[in-house]
Amino acid sequence: MFSRRDLLAMSAAGAAMVGSSAQAATFGNPDEPPQGAINAKSPGSLTDPGPQNPELARQFPSAQTPPATDVGGLPMDWASFNNAPRRIQNGGWARQVTVEDFAISKEISGVNMRLAAGGIRELHWHQAAEWAIMTYGSCRITVLDTQGRPYIGDLKAGDLWYFPPGAPHSLQGLGPDGCEFVICFDDGHANEFNTLLVTDWLAHTPPEVLAKNFGVSAEAFANIPLHNRWIFQGTVPGDLAADRAAVARQAEAPPYPFIHALGSSAPVKESSAGSIRVADSSNFKVATTVAAALVTMPPGAVREMHWHPNADEWQYYIKGKARMTVFDTGPNALTTDFSAGDIGYVRRNLGHYVENVGDTELQFVGVFRAPRYEEVSLSNWLTHTPPKLVAQHFNIDEKLVAQWPDNSPGVMPKS
Repeated sequence: MFSRRDLLAMSAAGAAMVGSSAQAATFGNPDEPPQGAINAKSPGSLTDPGPQNPELARQFPSAQTPPATDVGGLPMDWASFNNAPRRIQNGGWARQVTVEDFAISKEISGVNMRLAAGGIRELHWHQAAEWAIMTYGSCRITVLDTQGRPYIGDLKAGDLWYFPPGAPHSLQGLGPDGCEFVICFDDGHANEFNTLLVTDWLAHTPPEVLAKNFGVSAEAFANIPLHNRWIFQGTVPGDLAADRAAVARQAEAPPYPFIHALGSSAPVKESSAGSIRVADSSNFKVATTVAAALVTMPPGAVREMHWHPNADEWQYYIKGKARMTVFDTGPNALTTDFSAGDIGYVRRNLGHYVENVGDTELQFVGVFRAPRYEEVSLSNWLTHTPPKLVAQHFNIDEKLVAQWPDNSPGVMPKS
């Protein structure tokens, strides 16, 4: 059907097309057709004459003008407590982001709660495990383990607690100004507004059964609340030792504490570029289903390119401004901006980095539905691969590979 001359001509044309394509792609702009504002030549390519909210758009510069290296489409990896409705009661408030609001977050749901001094999150329990980090003030927690051993503890900003599924507990704000914290449940569907509440149970149990269960007269329960209390104002708790003595009776103490001082713990990685602190079942024994890493970075620093093989990462941004790019097969790459109060999410095994793009310190916590914290560093992998093999991949001098960090630094300084 084709002569030898035709075939040669077609081969030459194909080679020319490949050559043209290879020549068009440049460092920092690898895709065809070319993407990003740098490739927009016509006057109307960047303007947005339609309806818009400039104030909102300014908070997401990477969405308005993505880097030319972004490609394809990934699920939205941003959510925020800042626009989540608050359920306010006398004594405090809470707001939440579950998988119903944040489709990608199937493994973890999040709650942001504030309790006034003396404010009480009533006695309750959950179907899921509860992990939390304190972000402000101080709080007293009570919990009972499955062996009937009580635990009471006070927490400050940077501290964690963990309650296994089904463990009954309460939370109360201490003086002088109560507390605020973020809760993570190890189930994206878990809902803080629909928990197993002790007031609900008593109100929906026949009085004669209550009398038999507690060994007192039914009249003793005549004034119990007929609606749940959820959050309500109480008196500020007294001395911790007194509360502990009051609940001890003949019960033993649990073998492990239900709280952990993550914020003041020794970093697993620390340099002028920042620090990483980790809490998992190796040092926070009770936390068998949730691990966490608290990352602190100065302006310009980068949380190195890495991935997590054993769990999705749910992120909460405590302070500062960040930009994160997530990489997936396809190729797909998405860059997103984050501020204090925002939530990020990265599926397991997807490559990503986080950069401090603000002029103040950045701090965020990564939470994982796993008993152990696991991470694979890109530079650590490449520097522990034969240099000649790496050099052939990237068209570089193999001596350059020896200059790369080979110790999983965690955070890299501003170049």
